[in-house]
Amino acid sequence: MPCEDVEFKTQDGLTLRGLFYTPATASKGAKLPCIVMSNGFGAIKEMGILPFAERFPAELPVTVLLYDNRNLGASDGEPRQEVIPAHQIADYSDAITYAQLRPDVDEKKIAVWGTSYSAAHVLTVAAVDRRVKAVISQFPVTDGWTNFHRMTRNDLVKNMEALFEKDRQGRARGEPAITIKNVSNQPDKELCNLPTPDSYEYVTSWMKKYPAVRNEITVSSIEAFRAYNASGYIHHISPTPLLMCVADKDELTPTDIAIESYSRAREPKDIYIFPGGHYDGYYGETFEKVIAYQIGFWKKHFLV
Repeated sequence: MPCEDVEFKTQDGLTLRGLFYTPATASKGAKLPCIVMSNGFGAIKEMGILPFAERFPAELPVTVLLYDNRNLGASDGEPRQEVIPAHQIADYSDAITYAQLRPDVDEKKIAVWGTSYSAAHVLTVAAVDRRVKAVISQFPVTDGWTNFHRMTRNDLVKNMEALFEKDRQGRARGEPAITIKNVSNQPDKELCNLPTPDSYEYVTSWMKKYPAVRNEITVSSIEAFRAYNASGYIHHISPTPLLMCVADKDELTPTDIAIESYSRAREPKDIYIFPGGHYDGYYGETFEKVIAYQIGFWKKHFLV
C-alpha cells in the first residue's frame, strides 16, 4: 500500500504530521476521494487505527490522510499530552484543506472518520463544514459530562475538581501544566483519566511498542472533556450521511449515551451495534465485521 509521510500547517501555525495512503491501483494523475482520520483521547496514530487507514484504500478507490493530533505523537504543540476539543476540531478543518490542495485528491469528495474522542469531533465537523460528504463516528464520546460522571466515582469527583482549580491557578502563575496518569491498574486508589481495566491493558500494550505513547494527560484536558457535548450539533449533520458504530458493552464511552445521541440525528443515518467492549472493534473477528460495515457505508454514501 503506497504511503508517504506528510505534514501540514494549522491556522495558528503548528505543524501536524501524519501518513497519506494511496491505492496501489491508482493511475498516475488520478484525483481520488479522501478520508481524513485521527485517533482518540491522548492516542497517537499508531495505536490501533492503522488497520482502518490501510484497509480503506486497499478495498476502495480512496486516499486516506491519517494524522497525529496536536500535542501528541509526531505533531507539534505544547503542552504535550494536552487534548482540547476546540483545537482538535479546528485541526480537522485544516487537515481537510490540506487534503483538498493535494493534486491527487478530488477536492469535492472529502469524508471524515473518528474513533472514541475524535469520533465526537467528527460529529461537529460534519455538522458545520459542508465540505464533508460523509462521516463515520466510531465508539464516540457524545456527552462528556455524563461520560465523566459515569466513569468517575462520586468520592473522587471532588479530588478531580480540586486538581482543576490547582491547575488553573498554577497556569495563571506561569507554572507547567499539571498531569495525571491516563490509565492505572489501581484506579480505585489513584486518579487517572481512563479508569477501566480494558483501558489499562490497551494503553500499556502500546506503550511497550511505541515510546511516543505516554501514560499521562493534562488535567486541563479532563476538565475540557467534562464540558464537551459533541451531540449538541448532531441534528445539524443532515443531509450529510452519518454512520455511528457502537459496542454493546462499552464501559468507556457507554453504549446508552451514544445511542441516545444517535436518536437525535436526522436522516440519512445508520448505526452498527456490535457485541463487545470499547476496544474489541480494533482487533480480530470484530474488527473485520466493523470495517466490512464501514466499507459498505462508504460505497453507498460516499463513493456515488
